[in-house]
Amino acid sequence: MISTVSSTVSDVLSDGGALNDGDGSGSGSGSGLGGGNGLGNGSGLGSGNGLGAGGALSDGDAVGGAGKQALSLDELTQRLARFAAARRWQPFHTPKNLAAALTVEAGELLEIFQWLTPDQAAAVMADPEQAHRVRDEVADVLAYLLQFCAAVQVDPLVALADKIDRNELRFPPAPQE
Repeated sequence: MISTVSSTVSDVLSDGGALNDGDGSGSGSGSGLGGGNGLGNGSGLGSGNGLGAGGALSDGDAVGGAGKQALSLDELTQRLARFAAARRWQPFHTPKNLAAALTVEAGELLEIFQWLTPDQAAAVMADPEQAHRVRDEVADVLAYLLQFCAAVQVDPLVALADKIDRNELRFPPAPQE
């Protein structure tokens, strides 16, 4: 089931029309992954800022090919929530299930690079088929991370900023040579 749900999640993040069925219909039969309180619970994930502060990705930046515009974390979280709700997957979106799915998807990303040399790994994105696989797995990891954060009410941008602050104290810059 994880592979079925995760391939669907990749479609949600990469296909602009995947979530236009917000009427509550869908093909879910009560199976799938996820649960808890669903997504988009007003916890302010992303708060309309895109990924990163300081310009990693912002709402107006094109992402991927075909001139697609980046959505904010909040917009992506809302879109994932609608997708799961339309298929009645929310009962399965528990923190445990979402953490497990996140781990599986991260493993699938690793699998692409597992036995490659450093030079081969650096060239993966030059192969269109491999690049597509990488983008799909990145989408799956991000989708499950956003769903997990919504389920446990963690703002990922705040959590990351706080962690960077702590790491800057723990690991001071290397001395100038």
